[in-house]
Amino acid sequence: MARKASASGDGTRHTTIREVAERAGVSVATVSRILSGTYPAAPATRSKVMRAVEELDYVANHHARALQGTTRKSIAIIVNSVISPHYAHVAQGVQTQAAEDSRLCQIGTTGGDAERELAMVQFMREQHPEAVILVGNVNADAEYRARMSRYAHALAAIGSRLVLCGRPPLGPDVPAVVVEYDNTGGAFAATSHLLSNGHKRILYLGRRDGFTTADARIEGYRKALAAYGAEHDPGLEVDGTFERFEGYRMMKERLAAGPPDYTAIFAGNDQIAAGARQALLEQGLRVPEDLSMVGFDDLPPAADIDLTTVYQPHEELGRTAVRLALEHARQGGPPPHTVLGTHLVLRGSVRPRVAN
Repeated sequence: MARKASASGDGTRHTTIREVAERAGVSVATVSRILSGTYPAAPATRSKVMRAVEELDYVANHHARALQGTTRKSIAIIVNSVISPHYAHVAQGVQTQAAEDSRLCQIGTTGGDAERELAMVQFMREQHPEAVILVGNVNADAEYRARMSRYAHALAAIGSRLVLCGRPPLGPDVPAVVVEYDNTGGAFAATSHLLSNGHKRILYLGRRDGFTTADARIEGYRKALAAYGAEHDPGLEVDGTFERFEGYRMMKERLAAGPPDYTAIFAGNDQIAAGARQALLEQGLRVPEDLSMVGFDDLPPAADIDLTTVYQPHEELGRTAVRLALEHARQGGPPPHTVLGTHLVLRGSVRPRVAN
């Protein structure tokens, strides 16, 4: 005999998880695990469960009031740090667009820890935001991608959506909105500018294998070297994170190893550039008189040190992430994927190389 949906306190009836399990022909535990994103499942099993969820309009009990419109609609954003200028500007874009669309904003930070980010997505899902926006650099190994893909499906099952902001897609079948910017193209343009000014040996500061943003930027650097027929010397690539003190450390250590065997520097972001510039000045080396330099981000302090750098649309990234998420909620269909442009901002930190 068919069961009736359970009734809430206001008389509205809601489908139970047991009814979803019966419709899908699986156990209650399997439904729970698939919806929570905490357990791998065969694609066929996941498909059956998601179809049953949609047909029965199932939503976990603690989300019911949110879907009835009795709670304020919200957008969640998860960033590495709120004091990093890049993340602060993207978060401001999210907040501005959310406010224009009459949404509240929730924000969480991860410190760059992939495990914490996964846990934060789970926590945010329980608050039932309309979208969970993930911003910036992450070490997206196979395990991370598999787990985050499950969480994307779990969000979709409750009417929310995952948004990858400044990151590549997780895969073709993952229900996630993607808003990227052209990291590789921007790095190619910056490196090409140095090469066209006669610089063949270019020190790269900020390599970080496996991290999405760092990988995309060094790819652009390497592609430009190849396009100009310049030698790719792995010894000119220095590992480090995207922070000012790391730029100082990388440059200081490189200078301690001996006099520069390069004529230009590509700093992985503007903060690295600022730290590296300080280390150079302490050694009596000037930019651009002794070494040319380019950065990436075009945050406001870049103009203060006359840095040629790559502009990326920080706030527009955040605003676009919110707009696309809400449009996808209204219109349905495949999750949108857009790439915002970058461009080189020419200032005074590059000079033509003087032949020896």
